Amino acid sequence: MNLKNFLVYLFLFFFSLAVSAEELKVKNQNTEFNVYTGMFDFSDDGKKSSLIGFQHQNEDLNRDTFLGNLSPITGALITGDNATYIYTGVQAQYKIGAINFTPSFTPGLYHEGDGKDLGHLIEFKSELQFSLDLSNDSELGFSYNHISNASLGDKNPGANSYMFNFLKNF
Repeated sequence: MNLKNFLVYLFLFFFSLAVSAEELKVKNQNTEFNVYTGMFDFSDDGKKSSLIGFQHQNEDLNRDTFLGNLSPITGALITGDNATYIYTGVQAQYKIGAINFTPSFTPGLYHEGDGKDLGHLIEFKSELQFSLDLSNDSELGFSYNHISNASLGDKNPGANSYMFNFLKNF
């Protein structure tokens, strides 16, 4: 099965979960899963690649602060060139009607596989995500991120990526 078919099946699977949960009127939802797909390093014609990823947020750990609502997140992504990034960090959440704005910062571990050499094992991901509420427990969104090693390595080419997100509360 190629990556494109896999992504279609994955989207359909999570869409069916959204419909099922809405029918069951799930209460006390405290865990959010974010499944996303997009283009890794779209600004580098030589090394751009498709990506797929997964992120978890436990809403029991949310804290209201002077910066807004903050919560820890953990996730991983893999590219079509077998580059992987495993991360954990923090995100802020701002709600403007049915639109959600979610910036995040996550340090993590990067392995280039057959993909782009980012210059170091430790990389930092800064991300902006916009999503739209589909129901009480589902969102559809778009995000942009930049992964960089903050000059920890001898080189620091960075990678710019965009993703389409499906978020689901359980």
